[in-house]
Amino acid sequence: MANVSVYTDGGASGNPGPGGYGVVLLSGKHRKELSGAFRLTTNNRMELLAVIVALEALKKPGTEVTIYSDSKYVVDAVMKKWVFGWVKKNFKNKKNPDLWKRFLKIYAQHNVKFVWVKGHAGNEFNEVADRLAVSAYADGILPLEIDEAYERMKSGQKSLDLPSE
Repeated sequence: MANVSVYTDGGASGNPGPGGYGVVLLSGKHRKELSGAFRLTTNNRMELLAVIVALEALKKPGTEVTIYSDSKYVVDAVMKKWVFGWVKKNFKNKKNPDLWKRFLKIYAQHNVKFVWVKGHAGNEFNEVADRLAVSAYADGILPLEIDEAYERMKSGQKSLDLPSE
């Protein structure tokens, strides 16, 4: 089974504001870049979504994956096992339960290791992921999607119609 290295980044202008994510997947001589943009979201949602999109892009279950992220929010939640405690409490009083549930579903399908990297410190592929994230929402090339769960929550709707898995 091939090892895959993944570099992810996410950001939002205004936080909340327009935001995007960027992903660089590397395996042997192969490289794939992914990005997306939303009209209203947060940097933490985009950091987490970048990881989700990267894992969902993998074709073979059980892939050995190392994710390099500059997000303490994401890396610590997984490596310090906080997210697994959140599950037991059904994410009570936690932000982004929709994305964490989606993450846990795809995370369970692979062998994932996280490595925190300092952002904007010259790491080549972290810098590429950052550029992808920023250009996704700032350059006007990609259409800005609607982060429906975030916008419902922001508008005061209590129910996010989340699956109860």
